[in-house]
Amino acid sequence: MEKDPRQLYFDLIKKSLSFTLWEEPGMPVEMFAYRKGMIYRNLMLWFTRILRYFRYQIVKLPAGSSEDKAAGKVWPRFAESMIGLKRLDNVQYCVESVLQNNIKGDLIETGVWRGGAVILMKAVLEAYGDPDRRVFVADSFAGLPRPDEDKYPQDIGDIHYTEDFLAVSEDTVKANFRKYGLLDDNVVFLKGWFKDTLPSAPIEQLAVLRIDGDMYESTLDAISSLYPRLAEGRVLYH
Repeated sequence: MEKDPRQLYFDLIKKSLSFTLWEEPGMPVEMFAYRKGMIYRNLMLWFTRILRYFRYQIVKLPAGSSEDKAAGKVWPRFAESMIGLKRLDNVQYCVESVLQNNIKGDLIETGVWRGGAVILMKAVLEAYGDPDRRVFVADSFAGLPRPDEDKYPQDIGDIHYTEDFLAVSEDTVKANFRKYGLLDDNVVFLKGWFKDTLPSAPIEQLAVLRIDGDMYESTLDAISSLYPRLAEGRVLYH
């Protein structure tokens, strides 16, 4: 049976976004040094510089199985998405569903990391020839906020804000869109904390809302601002 060229394209772009076409290499050990004390960081910097002079490098091998990676349970070094193939499949299904059922509205992800899920959203729109819908890319592009533990006790002990790995610049995400040939005027960036950007975002109606804020406060901010703008028959995905 002849395969649909669009589905072949989606399969390829999902595998590329999740870096499953290639073996995940090890991560340089110095990438994890920021979690340690100053003495450790300085020693590690000194040691790794010496090794690099002799063209050597110590790496930490990837953790998790291929099943863990497909389920989005590991933090990949090179992928544009860390949510895994299974959730990328779901993103594709959600966008195709609103197109097939003619549900009006734009698409958004709140919390995009390197942009993989929203890149896929845009790819599906392009493949189906939808020129009008906008894809909103909402993120601080500076990592996660320090938890407000008094106001949101659900976030007590959350340390996402300490992870430099989660801070991806707006320029990097735009470059990733551009790499796939998918950056245009219908890709709209909302830079800042959700509580500041989402209430006044130029969005009238949403067909797909994907929330990936990691924290209770961030998730609540997204739901409070955007749930009232979801169209009838829409998709809310977290």
